[in-house]
Amino acid sequence: MKLIIQIPCYNEEKTLPETVAAIPREYAGIDETELLVIDDGSDDNTAEVARKIGVHHIVRLTSNKGLAGSFSAGIDACLKLGADIIVNTDGDNQYNAEDIGRLIEPIVSGRADMVVGDREVMQVEHFSFLKKRLQKLGSWVVQQVSGTTVPDVTSGFRAFSREAALRLHVISQFTYTLETIIQAGKKSIPVAHVPVRTNRPTRPSRLFKSVFSYIKQSGGTIARIYALYEPLKTFLYIGGAIFGLGMIISLRFLYFYIIQQGEGHIQSLILAAVLMIVGFQVGMIGLLADIISANRRLIEDILYRMKKRETHRDTD
Repeated sequence: MKLIIQIPCYNEEKTLPETVAAIPREYAGIDETELLVIDDGSDDNTAEVARKIGVHHIVRLTSNKGLAGSFSAGIDACLKLGADIIVNTDGDNQYNAEDIGRLIEPIVSGRADMVVGDREVMQVEHFSFLKKRLQKLGSWVVQQVSGTTVPDVTSGFRAFSREAALRLHVISQFTYTLETIIQAGKKSIPVAHVPVRTNRPTRPSRLFKSVFSYIKQSGGTIARIYALYEPLKTFLYIGGAIFGLGMIISLRFLYFYIIQQGEGHIQSLILAAVLMIVGFQVGMIGLLADIISANRRLIEDILYRMKKRETHRDTD
């Protein structure tokens, strides 16, 4: 069984040597371990440093694609290199590499196809009070949306079986962490989580500039991915709310009409009719979106089969 540990990097020439040095090379149930660095359009010497410290494979992106783009490029490269298990970790040495064995164990034993490292954020000393609360709230929202029980949905320290890596298709340009969990839940991919340790931060986060920016980006990603996989529910909820508001206003008009005071509330009747028509139309859009979603699932299945054949040829 072949394990490839991928490390997405953007200007990590200073921290990469420490990250690589900390990674064990032998694991129970693994015959071969390799390292792959994704240089996400770095301005420094990340790729040269990776080569000097003995990284097996280097993927160089000509421009900065962001966290989601570099993650996807790494997954594609790992599949073509014949990986049976892929572990994703950060180039800034955020995660304790000694926990990789714990991370891959559920996959090796056949209990899961995707494993997320739980940093137990409420106990991480260098996380602020606000960050801990936001992480907990965000994880709860993703749990409800995805139907999984992952307690730390933003953790980038995770492992994928070959099958899971072939089935997950990241479309977000912000981050892969939320999307892959929601996709896994919707596609019935077995997901597990294990406690992992973290190291002291070596630099500030580059993923977001402020708490508001993070909330906006994460909220948008969750809503977009949920609507992608549950379009009928999404539009029925929205359409139902609009239609229900129109019903309430129409009942209010009916009350005044019964007591013979309806003449002064014609505007309410018009507003109620407009809201009910709009609500109905939104519901119809949901039906159309659900049909499109069925076609998307067929396309994803075709893409899965194509990737499986392509990577199989590359590993022969």
